[in-house]
Amino acid sequence: MTSTTTEHASDDLPDETADAVVIGGGAAGLNGALMLARSRRSVIVIDSGTPRNAPAEGVHGLLGLDGTPPAELLRTGRAEVRRYGGRVATGEVTSAAPAAPAGGDPRFNVTLAGGRVLHARRLLIATGLRDRLPDVPGLARHWGGGVVHCPYCHGWEVRDEPIGVLATGPASAHHALLFRQLTGDLVYFTHGTDLDEQTRARFAARDITVTDTPVAEVTSTEDGITGVRLTDGRLVPRRVIAVATTLLARTDGLAGLGLAMEDLPHGMGRRIATGPAGSTSVPGVWVAGNATDPMAQVGASAAAGALAGAHINADLAAADAEAALAAARAGVTAG
Repeated sequence: MTSTTTEHASDDLPDETADAVVIGGGAAGLNGALMLARSRRSVIVIDSGTPRNAPAEGVHGLLGLDGTPPAELLRTGRAEVRRYGGRVATGEVTSAAPAAPAGGDPRFNVTLAGGRVLHARRLLIATGLRDRLPDVPGLARHWGGGVVHCPYCHGWEVRDEPIGVLATGPASAHHALLFRQLTGDLVYFTHGTDLDEQTRARFAARDITVTDTPVAEVTSTEDGITGVRLTDGRLVPRRVIAVATTLLARTDGLAGLGLAMEDLPHGMGRRIATGPAGSTSVPGVWVAGNATDPMAQVGASAAAGALAGAHINADLAAADAEAALAAARAGVTAG
């Protein structure tokens, strides 16, 4: 599915090599850029303007900012990065790849749509992910409204509503128990997935109705979802559909970096593999946020970006010291 596009003013981009280019202007990317800019690093954020949470009315579960509209949060974040000299531009990255090192220090070229090439010493990948919904007619149009995925992000807002959990795999059973905490009227649509007898017994004990007939479509009016129609023609009235999406890291334009990928358990999706603080097997490249941690909410993604930004700055500081030492030794030798 395609995210809503959010346009914003773009800064002029420098020709000289930046200390860091951040690919992705969400919470992870902006917080990483903030840490770098506050460390007096030259940093450029490239933002495609298609945040995952654009359809949501507010960001929830974020202490001190609960309910803040996503666009407002990002607008504030961009202003904070710019306050310390960072630059933010709207654009699509078409390719990113290593370039020839400078004295052993990594270098990268980042090409934008339109042909502009940026040069960087380090990269922070914070591209987020895409949610792939089941191919059920009528479902996608209500994504971020009557169709939700996260009980912590949206649960309070749909409390006490008639909720249907559309199963997509083994994780959906746990999903149902979490949404049962929020409503007493819950129907679990197995939709061709397996559900063992122990889980059925547990659902029965929690007053969760199980429907094994496959789903044909989600019905709605201008006011929102009205129900789930089954393949036998029956209509199960519902106001909200909870569904576990397939979580796919956004890697458009990043193939040239050769980043390692990992499948998530139970067919839940695919992420960029990382080590401590978002480090990767590619020297000079870090990853933060949903591209590597698909379950992270906004607060966790921002924290991961901050940690990665701090580690990038430390890596740059070490490289600067080595370069200065090499220059000093060369000067002594020449003298």
